[in-house]
Amino acid sequence: MPLRPEREAPPTAGLPLRWSDLRGTAPAPLTALAANWLGVGQVQLECSGTAALTIALCTLSEHARSRREVVIPAFTCPLVPLAIRRAGLVPRLVDLKAGHFDMDAERLAAACNEHTLAVVPTHLGGRLADVATANAIAHGVGARTIEDAAQSLGARVGESFAGTVGDVGFYSLAAGKGLSIFEGGLLVARDDSWHERFQRTSRRMSRWHPGWEIRRMLELAGYATFYRPHGLGFAYGRPLRGALRRGDLLAAAGEHFNADFPMHRVSRWRDAVGARAFTRLPDFIATTTAQAKKRLPMLDTLPGVTVFRDDGGTWPYLMLMLPDEATRDAVLARLWPSRYGVARMFVHALPDYDYLGTMPGGDDVPNARDFAARTLTITNSPWLDDEAFGEVLGAIEAIVTR
Repeated sequence: MPLRPEREAPPTAGLPLRWSDLRGTAPAPLTALAANWLGVGQVQLECSGTAALTIALCTLSEHARSRREVVIPAFTCPLVPLAIRRAGLVPRLVDLKAGHFDMDAERLAAACNEHTLAVVPTHLGGRLADVATANAIAHGVGARTIEDAAQSLGARVGESFAGTVGDVGFYSLAAGKGLSIFEGGLLVARDDSWHERFQRTSRRMSRWHPGWEIRRMLELAGYATFYRPHGLGFAYGRPLRGALRRGDLLAAAGEHFNADFPMHRVSRWRDAVGARAFTRLPDFIATTTAQAKKRLPMLDTLPGVTVFRDDGGTWPYLMLMLPDEATRDAVLARLWPSRYGVARMFVHALPDYDYLGTMPGGDDVPNARDFAARTLTITNSPWLDDEAFGEVLGAIEAIVTR
């Protein structure tokens, strides 16, 4: 497959920053802009989506001390169980529906009881989870829902935004997300009375740390410089291909996480950068949605390939399930090292990350392991032009039909 050495597509369709985002007057604080857009009373800014989840869990657990378990899908970001443990709680895994990323409703109901503090329905890569079912099951046992919309800022569940349908919701503003301040997170609650409690927890756990914030400011400036087709080869592509040559799949997917993730306050400057970029986010989502809808029918022609879609989600990437693991691996061997933004979501189901150890429910998650073994993603960045997308499509077709 020919490469365009001077261009590289990112694995996700992140909103590019402009140089003008780095200076000048912000139209309003990022939290105010986000609250107005999402239709909620308040939004809290944290240093990452993981930090936002940790603060939510710590706050909830203070008001339900007998409840120590947090129920999560067995296929999700490894930072989720790390956040649960950081909050002093226990992650309980639930297997997925067959051929899907959402939790199986019967297994979810069986996992919830008087020990359950919260259930975490997860919108994966802009695709929508069934929050209504999670709400019903969690509320039925006196627990709450924390909606994981880390990868789905701007997605809609009916008339509401994803992240505002559960009791609590959080979003990630990490590098490559729809809106990024390099690392950041937004925390929302359906009941505004929780925000004062979240803020108290944040003041206790997320103190000002100049070392971390200076690092993030420099990284954000680098992101503005290199998150473009002519810079990503250096910042993303070269490390990716090096990790793949070493056989380090976790490094290739950016999944060498640990429990000692940072918790600190976000500077006014990074807040302002996010606020200035935020004004372009709705149009960017409309552009990437239109591109996805144009390309989905082409992917539907691939025999034996499942293409995930829904009506209200965003489209950071296109998510595919291949007929079997060998076929998926053959496609990745061809395309993951390329410059076309083909990647894996998460390398393993949660029980298969050595650094996570054992978790209740992790001994019986065949659907999660199958999902991890057969899925891949194709970037929906506008920088993957029609010609390059056609080459990706042709490469997948050649492998699945041979």
